Amino acid sequence: MSKITPFLWFTDQAEEAANLYTSLVKNSKTNNISRYPENSPGQAGTVMTVSFELDGQQFTALNGGPLFKFTEAVSFVINCEDQAEVDKLWYGLTANGGEEVQCGWLKDKFGLSWQIVPQVLMDLMADPDKEKTDRVYQAMLKMKKLDIEGLKKAFAGV
Repeated sequence: MSKITPFLWFTDQAEEAANLYTSLVKNSKTNNISRYPENSPGQAGTVMTVSFELDGQQFTALNGGPLFKFTEAVSFVINCEDQAEVDKLWYGLTANGGEEVQCGWLKDKFGLSWQIVPQVLMDLMADPDKEKTDRVYQAMLKMKKLDIEGLKKAFAGV
């Protein structure tokens, strides 16, 4: 069990969000759904919280009403093995009203920010050759969804 659990405040889409996230991220599942009781701030019987895991990381989503919104000040990074994983997550999280931002950042349809990052980017940026890493960085700045082949070509100076 995680000692630190991100707690996400949604207006009324906690279960929908958990279902989307667990359908996209490998090794994920919904653990528990609790419902508002009588005499509570929420409508009795509706979803209050959803406990779920994304690749082993515990999260809790709350249907807390429209009082608070997500901002770009907080985002979740998903490190990807290959372009297929980048593409699956990117298209899944930007579908139905999500927004492409820049440099691997996006907002999903709920307004939550994500960074979809291929591991190869970290490997290329760790190279001691500053010219190569600068080319990779400059290429990344021009991308929305990160393209592994484009990053590798920039690294190679092609």
